[in-house]
Amino acid sequence: MKKIHIFALLASIITIIVFIIISKNGSYDTWSIGTLLIIVTTMGIMFFQFEKGKITSKEISLIAILSGVSAISRVPFAAIPSVQPCTYIIICTGYVFGPVAGFMVGATTALVSNIFLGHGPWTIFQMFAWGIVGVTASILPKLKIKSAGVIIFGIAWGYLFGWITNLWIWLAYVYPHTFSTLLVTMGASLGFDTLHALGNAIFLAVLGEKTITIFQRYKNRFHIKYRFKIEKEPSSMSDCTIEPSNS
Repeated sequence: MKKIHIFALLASIITIIVFIIISKNGSYDTWSIGTLLIIVTTMGIMFFQFEKGKITSKEISLIAILSGVSAISRVPFAAIPSVQPCTYIIICTGYVFGPVAGFMVGATTALVSNIFLGHGPWTIFQMFAWGIVGVTASILPKLKIKSAGVIIFGIAWGYLFGWITNLWIWLAYVYPHTFSTLLVTMGASLGFDTLHALGNAIFLAVLGEKTITIFQRYKNRFHIKYRFKIEKEPSSMSDCTIEPSNS
């Protein structure tokens, strides 16, 4: 079993045990602590995977650049409620570069952009939500989902992102923690979530396909291997030819 799988299993077991213990105590903070445990555990696993993964220096540099671009793209649109161009960038990143890169760009986007827009208890929920956007986007090419399917995916995440980030409001300010109060809290941001969903649809419709194509080209460059083609028994290196091979 890989180390990441062992780490994920142990972290999940510890999270479940702690959640059961605090649940038995019947504390008001049960849901708050339990939710934070799940979020922190999930993020810890993804960061650990990135740290221990076989990622080249070029890929790390690209992830850093995309994280910066995604974070900065959010700042100018702060005046327009919930219109987040960074979401489309995160979707394209996860679509092309996979779940770990998608998660890292998503989580870093919230962490860096909130330096300008303001940090608070919502930051960790935004990091988690945008990180999961990148992770789930990596599933789309495996399902051969393109164009319209990606746009629908972005619309769906416009609402899901809002519901995930609304959890901190429900946990911190709403009592009692019931399904009814949860629905009311989620419904309160429906207008903002709709703007986020429409923004995602527009960005993906106009720029999504072009962005994915550009990202795919960079990915191909990172995975070029060279092989020797020997047409005859060489007497010198001049008799050998080198051909690029995309893998």
